[in-house]
Amino acid sequence: MTDYVEEQRNELEAMESIYPDSFTVLSEDPTSFTITVTSEAGDNCQTVEATFKFTYVEKYPDEPPLWEIHSQENLEDGDLEDVLTLLQQQAEENLGMVMIFTLVTAVQDKLNEIVDVMKYKQEEEQQRREREAEEAEKGAFHGTVVTIENFLLWKAAFELEMAELRKKTQKEEDQAGKHKLTGKQLFERDHNLDTSDIQFLEDAGNNVEVDESLFQDIEDLDLDEDDPDFDPLEMGSDDD
Repeated sequence: MTDYVEEQRNELEAMESIYPDSFTVLSEDPTSFTITVTSEAGDNCQTVEATFKFTYVEKYPDEPPLWEIHSQENLEDGDLEDVLTLLQQQAEENLGMVMIFTLVTAVQDKLNEIVDVMKYKQEEEQQRREREAEEAEKGAFHGTVVTIENFLLWKAAFELEMAELRKKTQKEEDQAGKHKLTGKQLFERDHNLDTSDIQFLEDAGNNVEVDESLFQDIEDLDLDEDDPDFDPLEMGSDDD
């Protein structure tokens, strides 16, 4: 007949010896204790941690102990579910043998895997950011790659813009033409226009000064009007 109490007592002493800094007895009837499991340190000394509360049932180890997550750090809900599923599997595989050390070791390995996944995700995120920065830098120097699709889109937008511009220009020209006055409209607006030019010429004529010294007296000119070769224009050109 299995002495459950003796097996439980022996395992309890072994756990206290193996995990002196993370093992704590909570009660003796029923026997309940906690063990804190911490992963190995990842990048930037990041770790994940979980404290498990185990309670012996009367027929342990022929029946699995009770367990629950007492506290945790840096573990997501999905990770906690995975850990609890792992404990259930390990307990079923080790029925009939004391199993706390086996359970804790399995959890330790799982937490290390979780840290490795976190490290991989961080590296992947860093590489993604570097790729985006590199692509942005290339785009700044080389501009957008021209393809048939984006060229046709640009062409359609450009032609639409030009059509709108021509339409606006034509409208402005039409409006300007409407406001331009005809000669008749100008005359009707200012009745003095018909006499203003004449008045200007008269005023200008009255103010013209003639230098008589520039002209010779007609009597001083030796002109032979009876000469058939007489040409006053030619004489003028000779004087020049």
